[in-house]
Amino acid sequence: YGHVGSNRPSEPSNASIYSRSHNKITMSKIILITGASSGLGKATAEKFAAEGWNLILTARRKEKLAVVVNDIEKKYGVKTLSLIFDVQDKKAVFEHLEKLPKEWQAINVLLNNAGLALGRDPFEEANLEDWETMIDTNLKGLLYASKAVLPFIIAQKGHIINIGSTAGKEVYKDGNVYCATKHAVDAISKAQRIDLLHHQVKVTAIHPGAVETDFSIVRFKGDTTKADAVYAGYTPLKAEDIADTIWYVANTPEHVCINDLVITCTAQGNSTTIFKG
Repeated sequence: YGHVGSNRPSEPSNASIYSRSHNKITMSKIILITGASSGLGKATAEKFAAEGWNLILTARRKEKLAVVVNDIEKKYGVKTLSLIFDVQDKKAVFEHLEKLPKEWQAINVLLNNAGLALGRDPFEEANLEDWETMIDTNLKGLLYASKAVLPFIIAQKGHIINIGSTAGKEVYKDGNVYCATKHAVDAISKAQRIDLLHHQVKVTAIHPGAVETDFSIVRFKGDTTKADAVYAGYTPLKAEDIADTIWYVANTPEHVCINDLVITCTAQGNSTTIFKG
């Protein structure tokens, strides 16, 4: 369930997570990313690793996450801790995240990225299991991860970044429960910001529009024809665009918090309007 790897020489055992700069040992920051084996999570892991941050990466798919971890460690020389569990599984989330090794507890940023859409069906035809999976992942999973690591975030006066969606701003046809879960992410982000204010914890919600990842392939359950049609006729966002945005909001001055950010490609006006030229 866990793996720690690094290409660096070993550091003192009582150290936090260190990096060397100009012959001095300095503490490196830590970001925890859920759903890190592909898409936005993977791109964000690569962005933060390139900037010298150490990574706690979680995912369901052990083999895919192992490839991400190995590539990042070889390329950037940062330390990583990979944890294999499904954020839908409350017991697994708390067992892994509440019991992090001491040297990994100084979490500066939690990125609640794990999420998915399943199906694009009218309300009366939608699959109940799809609804439950989206609620359990997009909503409950975010709550579980946030709650499990909150003591570490509070201790660092850290930052929670939640990935929402333009679907959390406007409901669209046949989006029903997916839109509902992303509206909930919007509401929870606002609630976290208010409730954690006295702890000086920052909370940011980022709401991407159309991003070309495997999102639509998952939504249409492997139907690549339908998935490709979602991005046809215009230039959608890339995962790296969102990773750059996450990097920016995570590194504002101490007194600055970007609360809520909607980001789309130029061709997209809102969750329902895309110009295909």
